[in-house]
Amino acid sequence: MTLEGESAPEFTLESTAGGTVTLSETLESGPAIVLVNRGHWCSFCAEQLETFDGVAYDLWFNDDVDVLPVVTDTVPKLREMRDRFDLDFQLLADPAGEVAERYSGTEQTSHGVTGVAATYVVDEEGTVRYEQVADHPADRTYGNWVRYFIRNEYEDPFGE
Repeated sequence: MTLEGESAPEFTLESTAGGTVTLSETLESGPAIVLVNRGHWCSFCAEQLETFDGVAYDLWFNDDVDVLPVVTDTVPKLREMRDRFDLDFQLLADPAGEVAERYSGTEQTSHGVTGVAATYVVDEEGTVRYEQVADHPADRTYGNWVRYFIRNEYEDPFGE
């Protein structure tokens, strides 16, 4: 099942900054990038998050885009991950995988239930304009490509 062209599933998740983040409230100020990540232990997730952390402020400041990293782990584990990788943005806890299940799906691993890694660009109207679900844990879309995608009016910036 693909979400591209569909309404993004609504969610409210606890943030590592304290409090909660709701997708629809975030979209009131502009588009959002929803990243589904497997857990604090996933090195591929950390690498992807670092690429989005590198462009998140630019996207927010210049394009009103928020990056919402949804990770199937608890807030304490996510705070540890955020601090270990020196991430400036906050991570959203989805420990039971309920949000991940509605987006890319979940799978049972040696770490418990984890989300299938994925990237979604959600426009101001709540429509998914881009979806990439990983076929392999290392299969990821990175921050700079998504920045160009958004700035190219939701078209592939490289014409592919």
